[in-house]
Amino acid sequence: MELDLAGAELKAVLNRLRRAQGQISGVIRMIEEGRDCEEVVTQLAAASRALDRAGFAIIATGLQQCLTDIEGGRQDGEDREAMRARLEKLFLSLA
Repeated sequence: MELDLAGAELKAVLNRLRRAQGQISGVIRMIEEGRDCEEVVTQLAAASRALDRAGFAIIATGLQQCLTDIEGGRQDGEDREAMRARLEKLFLSLA
């Protein structure tokens, strides 16, 4: 299953990942500076949410692509079941 993100989808995922990257850098800095535990955990939770949202956006795109493939008759029953299982596993990995 290839990931085919285009235009706005790609931009949204990359923005979320960049936001998470900045938040993680901030968390590292906060720990190095000996900042308050509550502040650190709050920023870490925000980074985690940003990563989760990026993952869900990628999975949603994958689901949409798979549905298009199935509706277009490009996958037989066995392939559909294998694809469903793979997507379920991916989805649960973020849960």
